[in-house]
Amino acid sequence: MSLTLSRRGFLLGAAGALASGGLRAAARAPVTPSAAQLAWQRDALSLFVHFGVNTFTDREWGDGREDPAIFNPVNLDARQWARAARAAGARAMILTAKHHDGFCLFPTATTQHSVAASPWPRGRGDVVREFTDACRAEGLRAGLYCSPWDRNSPVYGSPQYNDFYCAQLTELLTRYGDIDEMWFDGANGEGPNGRHQVYDWPRIFGLVRRLQPNAVIFSDAGPDARWCGNENGSAGDPNWATVDPAAVPEPGLSGDNVIEDLQHGDSDGRVWRPAEVDVSIRPGWFHHAGEDAQVKSVDALLDIWFGSVGRNAKLLLNVPPTRAGLLHETDVARLTDWHTARQRLFAEDLVGGRRVQWHAQGPRRAVAEIDFGGVVHAGIVRLEEDIARGQRVAAYTLAALDDSGWRTLGHGSTIGACKLDRFTPTALRRLRVTVDDAIAAPLPLRVALYAGGAA
Repeated sequence: MSLTLSRRGFLLGAAGALASGGLRAAARAPVTPSAAQLAWQRDALSLFVHFGVNTFTDREWGDGREDPAIFNPVNLDARQWARAARAAGARAMILTAKHHDGFCLFPTATTQHSVAASPWPRGRGDVVREFTDACRAEGLRAGLYCSPWDRNSPVYGSPQYNDFYCAQLTELLTRYGDIDEMWFDGANGEGPNGRHQVYDWPRIFGLVRRLQPNAVIFSDAGPDARWCGNENGSAGDPNWATVDPAAVPEPGLSGDNVIEDLQHGDSDGRVWRPAEVDVSIRPGWFHHAGEDAQVKSVDALLDIWFGSVGRNAKLLLNVPPTRAGLLHETDVARLTDWHTARQRLFAEDLVGGRRVQWHAQGPRRAVAEIDFGGVVHAGIVRLEEDIARGQRVAAYTLAALDDSGWRTLGHGSTIGACKLDRFTPTALRRLRVTVDDAIAAPLPLRVALYAGGAA
């Protein structure tokens, strides 16, 4: 969303620094996720849908002075978006119900800058309704993004704006049934000479909790899910799902360390706050016809999968509709091909029903070993912890037994919900995963092995 500067401002004033220091001896039981957080992370992939007046002005950030008459997606089909999401293997979608320009994709009592003042369809449209209905028809979780920064609102920059914003959120949270994720950034990007808004985050988050108690709340530092620190599709390594919310920086401190900590979390964190990786399938976040030939390749999307889902994060991939209100045919085809490539890559787990021998070797070490009964050829290992019981592993080693003896395939740090390791395709008879360190007694891992190769 081109939010580097606006995110930085949020981190300076409102986000907690998530200290990611070295390992500490476990002094308590591991932190565990809520039921909503657990379901959220197990979805693995969501699609982000950036749509609004920017689609029609060919801009990324609107200035709030757009004429609502330009918004006229004559062939809008949210079911097409949802079908494409399903074809990609996604289980959820998030819509930009309002972006920084303040234009609302839903009829609202708070402003005239909305679909109600557009010709689509004769001022009686509601994109949020179309979107949430389409999600449910296709069995997807529905999420919404409502920009805190509003370049159209005359009260932005005053205490009254928090009332204005909470009124918009109340409309979104009470009209459309269950909302599974509310997505917030800290956008406040008018610069040193522009209006600056002090957002009442406790009030905002409390409103979501009251009206949609099962919704996961994403913002740069939580309270339920956190940003990964970049918008290039890569989670940190290591990547802990836990953070320390008590380490809050004073306003005006440099945000560089905060962003570093957002990438990695905290091995000694006291709250569960997993990372969400947001990235666009195109160079921009809104559709621009000039970028139709710049859609990410299947190989690039596979690299993003390994660097996000494969590092204990959830992937939020933006796919923007065109002015017609449809996802572009190139994007749709790329999503389908990407899903097919993932299915092919992970089609056959060579472990199958074989027994994984698990041996504890002290309070913070353990070994998992699998005998394949013959030679198998593999290039990918998938490891999973039972995150319902917390994230524990802090360091591990992969080794393979071939005719020459044991040799190391690689080393890793955190595992969490999913860790994918790629290595040069090799022949092996046995696979060994050694937990070299953990913050609490390591529990048996789920181990899968695939034939795919290194990138």
